[in-house]
Amino acid sequence: MIVTSRRMAQRLTRLSINLVALAALLLAAGLLVPGLMGYERYVITGGSMSGSIELGSLVFEQEVPVSSLEVGDVITYLPPADTGLTNLVTHRIHSIESSESGLLFQTKGDANGSADPWTFLLDAPTQPKVEAAVPVVGHLFIALANPPQRMLIIGVPAAIVAFLSLLELIRVLRTNRLIKPVTDEEVDLDGAQIPRWDAAGDEAEEIAEESATHIHTDRHLIGASAH
Repeated sequence: MIVTSRRMAQRLTRLSINLVALAALLLAAGLLVPGLMGYERYVITGGSMSGSIELGSLVFEQEVPVSSLEVGDVITYLPPADTGLTNLVTHRIHSIESSESGLLFQTKGDANGSADPWTFLLDAPTQPKVEAAVPVVGHLFIALANPPQRMLIIGVPAAIVAFLSLLELIRVLRTNRLIKPVTDEEVDLDGAQIPRWDAAGDEAEEIAEESATHIHTDRHLIGASAH
């Protein structure tokens, strides 16, 4: 029963380490791979796009030519300075109109009853457009933006992995102690006296014994014949 419990604990320890490592690997892949493919990442921190892109979603956007944008596309942009807004907005294009200065855009949040009360120009030749959204994942990045929460999110898993690794190391050391070596003393082969077998000597002794036997037998027979 004790052995079974120990084995179960060892399996759980290894499984926990593997799960934490896998989660870290997936998180790293989720951050690095899209960037290598040319995607930009934004976290939705408001509820104005609820119904299509929920609060806490992580959206992936790709730069596209401004001239290719159409009504219905979702873009992330900075509203005009006279609106007083300093945060990026991710809304759906509600209308596109031509003007002397260029294309004039108006957006609308899917959860809002009316379009945004401003229009704007996109001065850059390209504009990030939403290609995909992953729900919930953005909450992790929101938490990571807060230093105490960041320490908690990163520190706790790291501490768990370190603790489980320490337990595994202790287990290995204890196992090694239970395995006793056959001898702890070194053997000096140069000074050791190793018995040798002298084949010639043994054969000579055997021949001598056989000769003595024959001689004794012959004497006995000779004596018997004399009577």
